[in-house]
Amino acid sequence: MLTTAGERAVVTGLGIVAPNGLGSTDYWAATLRGQSGIARLSRFDPSSYPTTLGGEIAGFATRGTVPGRLVPQTDRWTHFGLYATDLALTDAGVDPAELDEYEMAVVTASSSGGTEFGQREIQALWSHGPDHVGAYQSIAWFYAATTGQISIRHGMRGPCGVLAAEQAGGLDALAHARRLLGDGPRLVVSGGTDASLCPYGLVAQQAGGRLSPVTDPARAYLPFDRDATGYVPGEGGAIMIVEAHTAAAARGARIYGEIAGHAATFDPGPRSGRPPALRRAVELALHDAAIPAEAVDVVFADGAGVPELDRVEAEAIEAVFGPYGVPVTVPKTLTGRLYAGGGSLDAATALLCLRDGVIPSTAGVDRIAADYRLDLVTGAPRTAPVRTALVLARGYGGFNSALVLRAPGGTTD
Repeated sequence: MLTTAGERAVVTGLGIVAPNGLGSTDYWAATLRGQSGIARLSRFDPSSYPTTLGGEIAGFATRGTVPGRLVPQTDRWTHFGLYATDLALTDAGVDPAELDEYEMAVVTASSSGGTEFGQREIQALWSHGPDHVGAYQSIAWFYAATTGQISIRHGMRGPCGVLAAEQAGGLDALAHARRLLGDGPRLVVSGGTDASLCPYGLVAQQAGGRLSPVTDPARAYLPFDRDATGYVPGEGGAIMIVEAHTAAAARGARIYGEIAGHAATFDPGPRSGRPPALRRAVELALHDAAIPAEAVDVVFADGAGVPELDRVEAEAIEAVFGPYGVPVTVPKTLTGRLYAGGGSLDAATALLCLRDGVIPSTAGVDRIAADYRLDLVTGAPRTAPVRTALVLARGYGGFNSALVLRAPGGTTD
């Protein structure tokens, strides 16, 4: 699918901040060897909460990775976004100072905004009064804070925005980046991060009723498994550099892949009598990419780990691709679900899969529910020719998103 100006949208840089690895090299190596970042929460005592596990990013030091003046002004999720952007720009070989400021845009995804920052300020308000609430509370919690800070730091004055659709937002942001190309910008910083592993954030997530109560990190998050009990929350995400193909090729950029198709749908109300809309999102994304279902080599599933949601997704995949019709994987069993960062991390993982021809496995799952007729990749990574990947994401409340990524091909790539 082309942009509004007839351009192809390609990804030239990856910046990954994940519980099992910082940077694409470390993250990809950890993912292929099945190294999990899920453990008992350590940044606060979780013993009084129904969920005690999480995909924390251990050892992330803001000093040295985020400009010092921004550390006290912004939340942890923005720290992740700023650092991931630096990684992505470096990976793409882009120096923003060398580009016209109006040719660079920023579109990110957000789920809960600056949860931990907001919790600290609320505690200060309750304990000491309004005079002890910092001025930066007015911006640090805001779901557009990461987009704004990236834009300001790098002088990116093209169209900027944020999408709030929980896990689905990470894919929607990349689709929006594709639409922006050719409308003025030649480069878009896009993706998403999240960081809600604090007491306030965990309580908010617990209210959704989907978090796993299991205390064994190896058995807590098992999408499509007969023992599925919910999911494990995580933090982090991925930021990508999306460019017009012409501009990327002109500067000799390395291309990970093309954003070839996308669709977003919304589930009907629970008493409407209408079916869930995930299948429709898949079909529309394939239509947008102008490819048949048989052209898809792997599906990166949403993998909620909640039995009723797993069933909806399994049925949608089978309906489009047939029983056991396409390899399916859920690498986020090693990180937990990262909310706004989850869709973008899956997209980055899919691009690495396209690059190397290796499908990562779904760690921990060993007893697939009998009525899920899926070719789920388990046990070990699977080597296979992979040219096209479909990434699925769903957000709490009914959001569905499907993104088609295609490997670079032809002489120009």
